[in-house]
Amino acid sequence: MTAMSTRAKIGVVVASAVLLGSVAAGYVAMAAEPAMPPPPAAGDQAVTLTPGPRLLAITDRYVSTVATADPAGSRTVSGLECLRVYAAAGTGVCLKPETAWSYQMVVLDAALRQTRAISVPGLPNRARVSASGRMVSWTTFVGGDSYTSSGFSTRTGILDTVSGATVASLEEFAVTKDGRRYRHPDVNYWGVTFTADDNSFYATMSTGGRRYLVRGDFAARTVETLKENVECPSLSPDGTRLAFKEAVDADPTKGWRLSVLDLASGRITATAETTSVDDQAAWLDRATLAYTLRQSDGRPDVWSVPADGSGAPKLVIPDAESPSPLT
Repeated sequence: MTAMSTRAKIGVVVASAVLLGSVAAGYVAMAAEPAMPPPPAAGDQAVTLTPGPRLLAITDRYVSTVATADPAGSRTVSGLECLRVYAAAGTGVCLKPETAWSYQMVVLDAALRQTRAISVPGLPNRARVSASGRMVSWTTFVGGDSYTSSGFSTRTGILDTVSGATVASLEEFAVTKDGRRYRHPDVNYWGVTFTADDNSFYATMSTGGRRYLVRGDFAARTVETLKENVECPSLSPDGTRLAFKEAVDADPTKGWRLSVLDLASGRITATAETTSVDDQAAWLDRATLAYTLRQSDGRPDVWSVPADGSGAPKLVIPDAESPSPLT
C-alpha cells in the first residue's frame, strides 16, 4: 500500500459535541488497552530530553527518539509509558497511566526522571512545554459535565515548574469576550501554547457552540478572545505565527484544515495538507510543521508539511505520534 493510498483512507472525524463524545468514547477503549512491552532500544544510547538533532515521539505508547536527519530510520525507545509527550530545554511533560483508569501529568528532567506528578481527570489529549522549559500545560477529555449534550468536555491545566503555581483548570480564569466580561457554565479550553515570556499563552476556548482563539495571562488569571474558528494553536519559534486546525466552513463535523495565522496581519495560510488534521501541530523549525494522522485501522504516523502553504505533506515517522523537536 502506498503512503498516499493510506492517507486517502483517513476519514474526516466528527468534532464539536460529537467529537467530544465519539472520539473520547473510542479513546477510552484505546487508553484502557495494556501497553505492549517497549521494543529494544537501538544501540546503547538511552532516550534523553537533552536538546539536540533528534525528534521526540511516542512509539506504541512509549517515549522514543529518532535522528532528525533520518527520522524514518532506527529509533531509540525508552521504558517510559506515555499517552502524550512534549519537551523543550531539557524539560518534558508526560501524560501517563496511574492506574488502569486514571492518569497523571508528570514533569520529567532531561534523563526522563520524574520531578513532579499531578493526578489529572479524564483521558490525556494535549501536552505542551514552554520554550524555556519552565511552563507546562495539559488537556484531558472528561465526562459528566451537565452542560454538554455528549457528556464529555475538556480540562486544561498549567504548572509553573519554578514557582510551583498550579492552575488545575483554565475555567477558573476571568474571560473577556468581544471586549466585554463574559461568564457561562459551558466555557472550556484546550490546546495551550506559551509565548517567550512564560506568562502569556494562546489556547482554544469553546462556548455557545463556537470555538475561539484566546490569549491568556497566567499571572493575572485572565483570557481574552481574539478570533473565531482557531483550534489547537501552536506558536512558531519566532513568535510571529500560530499553526492551528481550522474547521472547514467553520463546521468541525466537516473536518479541519491545518493552517497558519500571521499574528501581525491576521492573514491565514492553508497548508498543503488537505487531510483532516485533528492534532495540535508542532513546529519542527521556523518553516515546518509536524502532526499526527491515523491510518484506517487507527495506527498513527507523524507527517510534516511546510508552514507557508508550499510543498507537499511528507511521512516523517511511521507508527508514531505526539511529535516534539528536542530544542
